[in-house]
Amino acid sequence: NSGQVIPGFGHAVLRKTDPRYMCQREFAQKHLPNDEMFKLVSILYDVVPQVLTEQGKVKNPWPNVDAHSGVLLQYYGLKEQNFYTVLFGVSRAIGTCASLIWDRALQLPLERPKSVTTKWIREHFAKHHT
Repeated sequence: NSGQVIPGFGHAVLRKTDPRYMCQREFAQKHLPNDEMFKLVSILYDVVPQVLTEQGKVKNPWPNVDAHSGVLLQYYGLKEQNFYTVLFGVSRAIGTCASLIWDRALQLPLERPKSVTTKWIREHFAKHHT
């Protein structure tokens, strides 16, 4: 009831279990079912959503990818937890680069996200959605 976030649970957009979590869970069930950390994460998967739901203050009580990725990273030898966030960022960057390469290969136009202020957003939506 402290109002603090529980790492590995909830998602800013999703309102169900993160599909990336489920992918990792299925992989672990197949390849490391007896790993102690995996067993712990499995218990949390079964227990925490109900506890969070009972508290009534959570929009999404389901696990996200962070609830599971550390188990796999540890199992395969990456024990330096300080690098987990870095790996997440690097994987995002690689995905973005791959998308840009496909855009170039398919001769699609450059994507240039528009940077706008919150004032612009409010005015834009007030004008177009009233």
